[in-house]
Amino acid sequence: MKTLRLLLPAEDEMLEAAFFYEQQSGGLGQDFLRKVQSALDEIGRHPTRWPKVRGDIRRRLIHRFPYAVLYADQPQEVVVVAIMHLRRHPTYWIDRRT
Repeated sequence: MKTLRLLLPAEDEMLEAAFFYEQQSGGLGQDFLRKVQSALDEIGRHPTRWPKVRGDIRRRLIHRFPYAVLYADQPQEVVVVAIMHLRRHPTYWIDRRT
C-alpha cells in the first residue's frame, strides 16, 4: 500500500464538506469522512484502478456524496490534489502542485 499525502487545500475541502454535512444532519459529516477514508484506503491499495481525467491526475468518486478524490499516483506516494464537489468548476484545482 502506498503512502497518501493530502495537499492542504484538499484537506481543507474535506473538512469544510464534513462540517457542512454535519450541520445538515447530525452524523452525516462523520459518514462523509468515513466514505472519504474508505476511498483513500482503496486508492492507496490500487492507485491505478481509477481513470485519468487530466494528465496524470486520476478521479475516484465518493459513494453517496457528490464528491471525488483527485490524485496523482507518483512512484513513492499518492498525492491527493483535491476533494472536489462534482458541481464545482471542474478545473479549479489545476494550479495545485503535487
